Amino acid sequence: MTSLTDHAVREDDGAVEAAQQAMRSNRSLFNQGWSFRTKVTAFAELGGSRGAEWTEVHLPHDALIGQTRRADAPRGETNGFFPGGAFEYRRTYSAPEQDAGSLVLLEFDGVYRDAAVFVNGNLAGTHAYGYSRFTVRIDPFLRFGDDNEIRVECRTSLDSRWYAGAGIYRDVHLIVKRPGRIVHDGIRITTPDATGAEALVEVEALVENAGPLTRTYRLEVALRDDAGVPVGNSGSPITLLPGTTGTVHRRLHLADPALWSVDAPHLHHARIVLHDGDEIVDTEHVTFGIRSLQLDPTHGLRINGEPVKLRGACIHLDNGPLGVVSMLPAEERKVTILKEAGFNAVRSSHAPMSTALLDACDRLGMLVMDETFDMWTQAKSDNDYAFDFAEWWERDVEAMVAKDRHHPSVIFYSIGNEIPETGTAIGSIWGRRLAEKVRSLDPTRYVTNGVNPFVAMIDTIVPQMKAQRSAAAEQPGGGVNTMMAGFGAMMGRIQASEQATQRTEESFAVLDVAGMNYADARYELDRELFPDRIIVGSETWPSSIVGNWALVKADSRVIGDFTWTGWDYLGEVGIGVNRYVEPDAEAVTGFSGAFPALTAGCGDIDITGIRLPVSYFREIVFGRRSEPYIAVGRPERHGQELAVQTPWAWTDSLGSWSWPGFEGRPIRVEVYSDAEQVELVLNGSSLGIATVGAELPFRAIFETEYAPGELVAVAMARGLESGRSVLHSAGTDISLSVEVDRSTLRSDGSDLAHIAVAFVDESGVVHNTTQRSMTVDVSGPAVLQALGTGATSTAEPFTANRCTTYDGRALAVVRPIASGSITVTITGEGCEPVVVTFTT
Repeated sequence: MTSLTDHAVREDDGAVEAAQQAMRSNRSLFNQGWSFRTKVTAFAELGGSRGAEWTEVHLPHDALIGQTRRADAPRGETNGFFPGGAFEYRRTYSAPEQDAGSLVLLEFDGVYRDAAVFVNGNLAGTHAYGYSRFTVRIDPFLRFGDDNEIRVECRTSLDSRWYAGAGIYRDVHLIVKRPGRIVHDGIRITTPDATGAEALVEVEALVENAGPLTRTYRLEVALRDDAGVPVGNSGSPITLLPGTTGTVHRRLHLADPALWSVDAPHLHHARIVLHDGDEIVDTEHVTFGIRSLQLDPTHGLRINGEPVKLRGACIHLDNGPLGVVSMLPAEERKVTILKEAGFNAVRSSHAPMSTALLDACDRLGMLVMDETFDMWTQAKSDNDYAFDFAEWWERDVEAMVAKDRHHPSVIFYSIGNEIPETGTAIGSIWGRRLAEKVRSLDPTRYVTNGVNPFVAMIDTIVPQMKAQRSAAAEQPGGGVNTMMAGFGAMMGRIQASEQATQRTEESFAVLDVAGMNYADARYELDRELFPDRIIVGSETWPSSIVGNWALVKADSRVIGDFTWTGWDYLGEVGIGVNRYVEPDAEAVTGFSGAFPALTAGCGDIDITGIRLPVSYFREIVFGRRSEPYIAVGRPERHGQELAVQTPWAWTDSLGSWSWPGFEGRPIRVEVYSDAEQVELVLNGSSLGIATVGAELPFRAIFETEYAPGELVAVAMARGLESGRSVLHSAGTDISLSVEVDRSTLRSDGSDLAHIAVAFVDESGVVHNTTQRSMTVDVSGPAVLQALGTGATSTAEPFTANRCTTYDGRALAVVRPIASGSITVTITGEGCEPVVVTFTT
């Protein structure tokens, strides 16, 4: 968990950001003062229907996370059994008289979905896609010097394969620009030459004269490093006729620049000021990074001249108990934990990231593959974006690139995910259109696509799948698990087939990097067939990391691996959850979970930020952990037959030696290690020495009986100890442990405090088998934003102040909404309450 010291640094960053915000008075957060309700039309109200009451909310806000989940929700297994619906938001805006004649925009970082923006009852703009940033011009509809009603409508229904939430779930900004102005999104900063000795920073600013007279403006550019030290400045006049635009180009040469990298994420800041005589008429502030990218088959990917292999995590865009709400504190916490787990790259599957998440990746040093779409012209859900794609795709690509182009963390644009059209000639035309559009907007980064040749041949796959199901059912003990056990092998054969080679060749050829989903069977094959093809494993089975990482290390053309997934997510319920044959239970016929299943259950890290055993295994395979990790199989499942284990699943193990009630019962212990041998010692007595990799790679396996006490794993290489780890059984005493990630909070609604709660003994050992009720009460100017656990299946809502711990743990998230002292009281069943205070 991030230390308070780290957060103190970020609080200083927040002060800098506040100062920067004050400087650019043309741009301000527009998150406060909103109300929300389930939508009802005026005609429905006229007919007697009663709409829901308006409730005050603080943006960003997920309209769906507080809805009651239902077992009968249509296609509930896809979105966690949350119902769809239509929602509306409103707030009052008092438009200053002096802004009359200015351009006034509302910038929405994300509204899910089919947004319609009204000003004083008049439609000001619409936006179809739920993930891309968009702006709406509102000054034609404002009454300056008076109050105005801003209303936003949105809806969701059967339009996503995962939990997409609903509502205004990312930041909103109000932008006011005078007739002489820098065009919105009109700044481009690039670093075409960047070394540790010198860098060239090119700044382009598009300036507009919307006034009635010819004007000569002056544009000034000032660069500072992260410490606020000036490092460069330049300026130029620009004369514009009425109603025209022009571009100012400035080239600034920096000596000894601090380069941005994963390990040293140095940022720079540009202040661009437009003068009309002695008056400042517009100001923009842009944060960027100075770094170079190179890509070739011989050296692979290089950043600042250094080879980099991508230790990647696919992530969906929700924040677990928060729903899809994206706020910088939550995103920074997520990126921090992912980095601690050994990842250096994330893929935004399968839609563009929020600005908050990109900012977190910039600040903390995490590489990004930002992705556009999960579908093009062929739908994957009943009402998804495929119906809007042909009309909207170009604007949404433009929006993504405009948002991303100053984020040094972004090194790839992905134009899609598992698009069936990539296996057709016409589909490759669409791929080329998207790729060339991206390149025209930003030639400084690389274009990829998460191509799955299996999906690209979906028209021929269905008969084979039917045959496999039938064959599996006819075998003794056959069924879905037998089919799934061979699914990966079958997919590999199809991926590497000559037909797949032919059908995907053109779609791969339009890319800079061939993104391959579950297609590791092609890596060595394509070395011969396409020697110039550079590959990234854009999505892979978590259980395949050993073989995949060996391929990444062995071949310079294969630049990385992105597991599905680094962080668990809401929806696609149960795809990574092991399910067992239960007495008297109905036979399992699929790999999705039944209500109240909530999450996919396939993350290295659960939705509350707890690292699971697979996370430590991956860290060892990456070569970034020498200490062995003890993973203990849950004794209640020992010897039980699996009904379903998909390729996304790991074992049900836990890093714990606290299993009361199972004394003397058989238990399986796996020690993850890169050593040669591991000795397991229980209460001072050796349980034997096992060879690492004898049964499974990077694992030493022991079958023993549970006895409480101290369990030690000693890793040995060449007969010498190379590392050890220890687990202790929890004692009989139980109390509440509370850890907070920060104690001082901003009061404007943009901050969060994460409170990790656990039932522990006097030594701090977690009682993982203690599932008890706990409550969280907040007093003062704050709200309990969310409360939940990492349970993959639960009927408990995230919006209540009570929950039942899972594996002994829970997470509470508190959001300040005004200045003052905040008191949070955590009460656990059978324990003394714990009180935490915060200042704002």
